[in-house]
Amino acid sequence: MTNNLVSVQNIAKSYDGKHPILKDINLELLAGQIVGLLGPSGAGKTTLVKCIMGMQSVDHGKIEVFDTPMPNRQVLGKIGYMAQSDALYDELTARENLIFFGNLLSVAKADLNKMIEHAAQVVNLTNDLDKPVSDYSGGMKRRLSVAIALLQSPHLLILDEPTVGIDPELRQQIWQELKQLKSENKSIIITTHVMEDAEQCDYLMLIRDGYAISQGTPSELKEKFGVDSIEEVFLSAGRDK
Repeated sequence: MTNNLVSVQNIAKSYDGKHPILKDINLELLAGQIVGLLGPSGAGKTTLVKCIMGMQSVDHGKIEVFDTPMPNRQVLGKIGYMAQSDALYDELTARENLIFFGNLLSVAKADLNKMIEHAAQVVNLTNDLDKPVSDYSGGMKRRLSVAIALLQSPHLLILDEPTVGIDPELRQQIWQELKQLKSENKSIIITTHVMEDAEQCDYLMLIRDGYAISQGTPSELKEKFGVDSIEEVFLSAGRDK
């Protein structure tokens, strides 16, 4: 395996062949790296991660994950994924949801309880594991979705807007876990419009209207545009587009 876990080369995607969603996107994700896709709603971030996972086809270009052209069902099963919309069973408890998805993800039975306890601790749901999800608030459901994505401790984790509706203290706790995974040479892609999340990524792609308007490390982007924050980078890059 090469050091590139994900390679996106010159991809384009449109709906109905008429409405372009992604235009000439290039991205490389290295082992042990956190890449952030930063942009407003409708910019194309979710479409890009779905194409990376092989859940949607591209019109042209090439995507490889673990040196394998996508889509590929076996590779998809090795990716930890949290969608933008929570996909949970409200009639089950949080623990039962975690057990169900753990079995679906082929987490070893001997490890499952330990993985559930760890994931629940990361998102501060330990005391609420045996409550039905129907009694959860929207923020608690979001935290449970993060826990499910963490269950299999995957080499590639893709989180679509993971910190929406989550308080700052818990956001910090989740980032501590993401950085721990990074230290284990695992790789993470997050989509976000939260500037605090963007600042903590190793590498950023700024997306607007389906275009990658700029990309680089946070420090490189600030230096390039002569500004002090990623928010100012995004505004400056958008004006230059």
